Amino acid sequence: MFNNTSTPLSLLTTRRSGKPRDLAAPGPNKAQLQEMCAIACRTPDHGKLAPWRFVIVEPEQRDAFAALLVDAYRADRPEAKRLEIESIEQFARQAPALVVALSSPRTDSQIPLWEQELSTGAACMNLLHAAHAMGFAGGWLTTWAAFNDQVRDAFGAAPERIAGFIFIGTPSRPLEERPRPDLTQTVQTWSR
Repeated sequence: MFNNTSTPLSLLTTRRSGKPRDLAAPGPNKAQLQEMCAIACRTPDHGKLAPWRFVIVEPEQRDAFAALLVDAYRADRPEAKRLEIESIEQFARQAPALVVALSSPRTDSQIPLWEQELSTGAACMNLLHAAHAMGFAGGWLTTWAAFNDQVRDAFGAAPERIAGFIFIGTPSRPLEERPRPDLTQTVQTWSR
């Protein structure tokens, strides 16, 4: 069983993202999304900078979000075909809830940018943990849109960057395991 919420440890050991295209209603309500974001902010943060932001894209804004993505994609790829555009529109409308996570570094701080970016990633992971702990599933995607300035500018401004699009909902099909790293290759004991 994935995302087993019986204990905190069982949730961590069974955590599995949901594919955003497979996430359906019900999704979290506004209060639940706010609580998830509050939990996400309880993350390691050297200097107490909160170098991240979360922007919730409400369901009634999904068409505008789709239009933004299509406009940005066509600006980069004027020769885009119908199927590419349909795929972008589908991306914008998948899952009941969408949170755009932004790395929002404090350039006036002496805290290294790298540490601020790591904190942003930790906040995103906490958002996923919160969604899963509340009985939903989430998926964190980037794609070309996360690296497009026109899309970024709709949510913030440089030096901010989109850390990802976090889709949240209820799995419409059973979650499947994916290959996990071989611990003998990723965990070592240091010695001189």
